[in-house]
Amino acid sequence: MSDNAPLAHGELDPRQIRAAVEARLITALGEPDGRAAVTFLGADRIEVLRFPAGPAARGESDVVRYATLGMSLAPMADPADPTPDPVRGPRAELLLSVRAGSGVKVDEILRPLAVFAAAPQVEGLVVAPGASLDAGSPLWSGTPFTAVLVAEPGGLVEDLELPAPADPVRFLPLLPMTPNEAAHKRVHGAAALQDRWLTHATDLRDPHRKQVPLTD
Repeated sequence: MSDNAPLAHGELDPRQIRAAVEARLITALGEPDGRAAVTFLGADRIEVLRFPAGPAARGESDVVRYATLGMSLAPMADPADPTPDPVRGPRAELLLSVRAGSGVKVDEILRPLAVFAAAPQVEGLVVAPGASLDAGSPLWSGTPFTAVLVAEPGGLVEDLELPAPADPVRFLPLLPMTPNEAAHKRVHGAAALQDRWLTHATDLRDPHRKQVPLTD
């Protein structure tokens, strides 16, 4: 059976999940113009695809997208669960959007994204909206951003349904945060930080943006 064949009822071949996820990304974002693959001990191969700015990007002709591929091959499970379900459980891939033509080395985000995508398998982390992921260092050279906030899915790439009883694959946007923004989120919650961004009309895709004011 071809890796590009549609998923059949009751079928959860990892190769076909990977192919179906990639097809969903291409439908939403166009053809990728680059990809990188990273393998971590104890985890499936993680790829990061780069989708160039262009008409396919929902009319945002200056926005480059990065998407992980491989995170969703296994469901995420609570590390405290001694008998995790091998089929049921949340599945996700990660998305990052950045304005192009900025003169910064944003492609260096490829490895941090792969690390974030491997965290459920390597660290037993369940990645969900409202969570934060910390790289511990700048996401790319010269940036103040060292972490990301996981946002709600559905706005850019639609969920991918898998054969029952598996959960669908959700495509989770990542919003870069400075260390102080990440600290504000830890203390006050994700909604409070997002309210700050909204109040100050923050362009979260701008790699040059300044930290949002965190006090009144």
